[in-house]
Amino acid sequence: MAKKLDDVVYLKIYLEGDLPPGFRRLRNSVREILDEFRVYSGSNIEYEFIDPSANPNEKERMSLYKQLSEKGLNPTNLEERGKDQSSRKIIFPGAILNYKSKEMALTFLKSRMGSSPEEMLNISIEGLEYEIAGAIRRLTTPVATHIGFLQGHNELDTRHISDAARALSEFYKIDTVRINGRLDALHDFQALIIAKPDSQFDEKDKFIIDQFIMNGGRVLWAIDRMEINLDSLQENGTNVAIPNELNLDDQLFHYGVRINPDLVLDLQAAPIPVITGYTGNTPKQQLFPWYYFPLFNPESKNPIVHNLNAIKCEFVSSLDTIEVPGVQKTILLTSSKFSRLQPSPARVSLNMLREDPDPSQFNRHGIPVAVLLEGTFTSNYKNRIPDAVSESKEIGFKETSSAGKMIVISDGDVISNFVSKKGSIFPLGYDRYTNQTFGNKNFLLNCMDYLCDDSGVLALRAKEFKLRLLDPAKVADSSFIRWFSVLVPVLLMMIAGFIRNLLRRKKYKSVSGNS
Repeated sequence: MAKKLDDVVYLKIYLEGDLPPGFRRLRNSVREILDEFRVYSGSNIEYEFIDPSANPNEKERMSLYKQLSEKGLNPTNLEERGKDQSSRKIIFPGAILNYKSKEMALTFLKSRMGSSPEEMLNISIEGLEYEIAGAIRRLTTPVATHIGFLQGHNELDTRHISDAARALSEFYKIDTVRINGRLDALHDFQALIIAKPDSQFDEKDKFIIDQFIMNGGRVLWAIDRMEINLDSLQENGTNVAIPNELNLDDQLFHYGVRINPDLVLDLQAAPIPVITGYTGNTPKQQLFPWYYFPLFNPESKNPIVHNLNAIKCEFVSSLDTIEVPGVQKTILLTSSKFSRLQPSPARVSLNMLREDPDPSQFNRHGIPVAVLLEGTFTSNYKNRIPDAVSESKEIGFKETSSAGKMIVISDGDVISNFVSKKGSIFPLGYDRYTNQTFGNKNFLLNCMDYLCDDSGVLALRAKEFKLRLLDPAKVADSSFIRWFSVLVPVLLMMIAGFIRNLLRRKKYKSVSGNS
């Protein structure tokens, strides 16, 4: 990719100055990778490191901070603690890339729930080559892949997919599309996102989607198998989840997956507010983990989910993979060790939050909820349509696909952003109750990158660097560990040298004696 550059890609990297050791390591890693890119690009990669805090004029410094934030570089507040005092510092661990008339922001520092700062820095260093290569590819690709959000079956409306569409539009051409029985409805698209439909697909629309797949189209299915709504549940306190009949079961089964009519409950879950009492007429609310909103910490090494932050789902179902010749399945997301299944019809009540969960009931582990399918797919309509249709040149029916890909997720809300009652649109993955942002947006972007890009750049995310750190608390409390770490290697080298010297003396003494 670097060899094919026809003009200079210029990077301004705002990771310079008086940095803590971990960020110096990140900076040095960025420089090493960029130097390697420069070698292959024939000097079409140029960069400079800038300290955004170097300007002594506070007004100009704050103006630069504002400019960087507006361009998409988010600041990180560092708190440096000494023995007697602590200080705060703002850094921008990222870069602004320029290529011809295009510009984009790239953030190096990644986050992951439950990871220490050292682990997050290590994750960031692991992903540097992928992030830089991906940014250059997006800047230099002349024609964007065309992705369509399917409409016409009560899928997520434009407000609830607005942040997903905005994020994808930075790298792809995004539109909504209605099939309405038109054979050529999907001809201009390379990929299709089917996001939370709740009405039945007729056979003609299914046939057109099927032939889109047979002709090399890629599909992301985000399907709610069970029908239930949190707003109505909070109003009534109790509701019953029933299967959502979409008429897609046979088609998905034919491709190699089945979404089951059940609900996954997991003790590792996002919280929701519950009224626990009243002060006068004012209700008192408290956050409790809502087991129907599981958080999935990806364990797979597949580059789509490797090192991603936790992904939040709502009323998600389990799925099974079906043995289909020529199709390989890779499970992307599974439940934690403390989960269970609730079959349909599922009575859902907020009252369960008032009681402690019974651990013996949450004894399932690794329930699949997202799967990648790759290989040669067979048409759902093979041997099912009249000869007049299968032989029609206008229709161009194909029984099998070339090498294809699709991803099936048993939850439609995984790519839905929250919209407030006033119409305010929040970022994809943002949780309004905890003000946390989960990894849903990066998950969606990685899914589409994997489906649409055959260059293999996403495979770089699977790289790993092992981080073996001493326990900082033990090291701080024990001078023995510090001295042991310093002296023992030196002592071992001295012993090895002494033994080697003895062996050499013995060897040459025996040689001189024989002569």
